[in-house]
Amino acid sequence: MSIPDAPHSAPHPGESKDTSTQPRGEIRVRLFARTDVGQIREHNEDNFLVADMTRKQRGLLEANRASIVGKHGSIFAVCDGMGGAAAGEIASQLAVDIIYERMVENLDDQHALSRDELARRLVRAIEAAGLRIFQEAKLDRTRRGMGTTVTAAALVDDYLFFAQVGDSRGYVMRDGNLVQLTRDQSLVNQLIEAGQLTEEEAETFEHNNIILQALGTADTVQVDLTFCELRKGDTLLLCSDGLSGMVRFDDIRDVLRTTTEPLEACKLLTERANQAGGHDNITVIVVKFDGDGLNAAATPESEPLKYRKYILPEEPMDATEPHLRRPEMSSAPPAIQLPHGPGSSAPQGLSSTVVFAAGEGPVLPPGPPSGQMASPPPSPYYEEERIEIPGTHVPAWVVVILVLGVILLLIGTAFLFLH
Repeated sequence: MSIPDAPHSAPHPGESKDTSTQPRGEIRVRLFARTDVGQIREHNEDNFLVADMTRKQRGLLEANRASIVGKHGSIFAVCDGMGGAAAGEIASQLAVDIIYERMVENLDDQHALSRDELARRLVRAIEAAGLRIFQEAKLDRTRRGMGTTVTAAALVDDYLFFAQVGDSRGYVMRDGNLVQLTRDQSLVNQLIEAGQLTEEEAETFEHNNIILQALGTADTVQVDLTFCELRKGDTLLLCSDGLSGMVRFDDIRDVLRTTTEPLEACKLLTERANQAGGHDNITVIVVKFDGDGLNAAATPESEPLKYRKYILPEEPMDATEPHLRRPEMSSAPPAIQLPHGPGSSAPQGLSSTVVFAAGEGPVLPPGPPSGQMASPPPSPYYEEERIEIPGTHVPAWVVVILVLGVILLLIGTAFLFLH
């Protein structure tokens, strides 16, 4: 497990050359994705999303596997479901479907998305997915406790945004160096960052399955939004912890260094995880970037690859929740029977917006606070189905009286027998 660098804020949007125009040249992508049940689990609760937002196409179509990035960009995501039975699979499928639908919703063919617009759309899409999964879990007892992680990456011009909830991961390889650009929202990572656990100890830590946030476990989530400026030849890796938890960092880096084709890289990484035990479902997305729209070398303004926060400007009040809530979504939607597989869709829930204001922390709309990354919530989320143990609401003094009464009754009975 690697520790990301300390967070760096992005420049203000005006200073970051935020634009809705196309870059000076084309950006080409070659990609592949693969998901595998692993060696232990009976079914696969992972899901992934790869989509061209300009053409509004998703899945591993031949046209998507090698394409030119359009004016609305591309979206990639890995979701690792949890909750037992089929609930985890339903949660992760809902997440990728709703994220895709929200990302392509109401796109203007005459107007290219700017960086801020894409980043805000990505955050809202993930929040909407989290709320809908939470509502579905409340409506159906068989789905109680279901949730999913999400690590998503969205590209517009040469900016690649990462949105993180949970402990799936996003990496970028540049010049043979692999850097983790997301931060695990997990108990073990928090202990490492606090200096209470070493990376070696983390490998055998008994509570390494505890995550601090997941879509569907609460009605709001705090999306960690980060970014990097891509360069020609960069490689993106998104994966669930079925890969990062089973294959050492150096081995993952070596596969990406020596493999030029995304399809072959996905195959080798999946095989490595299975050879290491395959204790969890394994999902991998590999994307290679090229083209004249990317710088071939670092510029004087470029920063090295690291974990960097992206700060969104504050929105006007009439553009935030609850003003954006749709009247027809004011109540919980009915439960659905979710179709699975590429191209499936699900009705969408309303979003609860987190606004990233420059120079400030996240500003939340009125309502229940979202989970905080700085410290674990009172009840961390386990990646296993919860077991509810029935308790008692009888006051303590009543229990004491009952116990004393039983003791006196036994003494009285013994006295009668002895005489």
